[in-house]
Amino acid sequence: MTDKPNVTALNLPMMDPLPAPVQKYFDICQEKLGLIPNVLQAYAFDQSKLDAFSALYNDVMLADSGLSKLEREMIAVAVSSVNRCFYCLVAHGAAVRELSGDPALGEALVLNYRVADLDARQRAMLDFAVAMTEASYRIDEADREKLRQVGFSERDIWDIAAVAGFFNMTNRIASAVDMRPNEDYHAAHR
Repeated sequence: MTDKPNVTALNLPMMDPLPAPVQKYFDICQEKLGLIPNVLQAYAFDQSKLDAFSALYNDVMLADSGLSKLEREMIAVAVSSVNRCFYCLVAHGAAVRELSGDPALGEALVLNYRVADLDARQRAMLDFAVAMTEASYRIDEADREKLRQVGFSERDIWDIAAVAGFFNMTNRIASAVDMRPNEDYHAAHR
């Protein structure tokens, strides 16, 4: 399917021509993913904003961590569910389906992670991410201790908070500008 050229409700056209590093990045996305994620196209009106978004995303979601890629995607979906972010629910729900090989897990996380078949570690992780999303000021040592009790390290707790924090920010931006997910995500990995 072809993506719509205007991926948000704002009239912020992509840089034209795209700078060589951006074009190379988009070419890699097209080759590896079969598409250029609309979130990247949305940020492509300004190279510094695209670079900042991409650097933070890559650090939070792809850098070395005690959290697996699937666990980070699960956090993205649970947080996005609370925030009702259409873009992230569709895009990261597809990622959960792909990484887990379980379409039902992806759907459960989109609707209500509490109904998903999760182990104690995953449940504690998502409980923390959702508590942080709903009222971060209420997080206290008891919440962090629950994560330690199921095997998360201090660094892992940082990473859970970083992923949840990142998606709380991006959910709000995506919703405010009516960012639309790539059509391909809807049917992916079902």
